[in-house]
Amino acid sequence: MVNKWSKTSHERLSSCHVDLQRVFNKVLIYRDCSVLEGERGAETQNKYYAEGKSRLTYPHSMHNKRPSLAVDVVPYPVPDWNDPRPFIRFGMFVIGLAAGIDVNLRWGGDWDRDFDLKDQRFNDYPHFELHGVEK
Repeated sequence: MVNKWSKTSHERLSSCHVDLQRVFNKVLIYRDCSVLEGERGAETQNKYYAEGKSRLTYPHSMHNKRPSLAVDVVPYPVPDWNDPRPFIRFGMFVIGLAAGIDVNLRWGGDWDRDFDLKDQRFNDYPHFELHGVEK
């Protein structure tokens, strides 16, 4: 079976930087997944901040750039949100695949990029952003 983007995931991913598109189009070859969000406007960003789902207000998130320098993607079907293990496996897979095609990512499960997942103060497992790209 060949994985394909849904219309919604495709539209969300198309709001992202071409390097994020390259990474997740490659990921889709190996693992079905869904794009939850690419570019994010002021109202949504500030709502997520107020709800504690983001640490940044608009326009300081990588999601607030055009094209978006961040994307939220989860494996499909979406695992149990209370079990971080499938999200961690997916996150590590994405980071490794991105490195293999020379795209430097930072993942919301390992913000400091040290592969120690126990030192995070804020986990955002669906979040992937370009690292080293000017904000």
